[in-house]
Amino acid sequence: MEILRCEGLRKIYGSGENQVKALDGIDFSMEKGEFTAVMGASGSGKSTLLHILGSVDKPTEGRVYVEGTDITSMKPAQAALFRRRKVGIVYQFFNLIPTLTVRKNILMPLALDKRKPNQEFFDRVVETLGISDRLEALPGQLSGGQQQRAAVARALMYRPAILLADEPTGNLDRRNSEEIADLLKLSNRNLNQTILLITHDEKIALEADRIVTLEDGRIVSDRKRG
Repeated sequence: MEILRCEGLRKIYGSGENQVKALDGIDFSMEKGEFTAVMGASGSGKSTLLHILGSVDKPTEGRVYVEGTDITSMKPAQAALFRRRKVGIVYQFFNLIPTLTVRKNILMPLALDKRKPNQEFFDRVVETLGISDRLEALPGQLSGGQQQRAAVARALMYRPAILLADEPTGNLDRRNSEEIADLLKLSNRNLNQTILLITHDEKIALEADRIVTLEDGRIVSDRKRG
């Protein structure tokens, strides 16, 4: 089942001599349950692509479909609601609310919709991510790796159609980076979560089943591992 499809994506900043093509004709799709890494040097268009796929930004041209819904035609309020319910996003910086416990941070997306969590799924997620014993702690009492685990758990809480991870290990040391990559892989396997990982780190990218490489806003390589 196709979860994500983008057609002819272009993103242009500036005009005339100052024009920059951040994305230059991206055609790309993902099936349910895929774990794909997007690699590229700084300035290759990785983060621009993620922001458009997550409905945080709009393309200059082209369309993005998530579970068949055209998210590029949505108004800002519609896009924000769709993003909260259908697209989980994990950033390099954890974006946890410092005055709320880990439990409340994880449940925040559901609380915004006044929805009760599925306790069985909640328990499964926090156990999979290894933070079931840190739920009543504040983010400042956690290590960087534990904070990123909480951020991943929060992104998974709505059971999103796709989880977008933007350099999730970029603010961590090598040991914690490898642990987060392993946990994303575990979420993909155990929870059948579709994941798109943006990274410049080839070792982290090798945890994925498919590696797409961007260069100057274009896909120059798309290969499946194994």
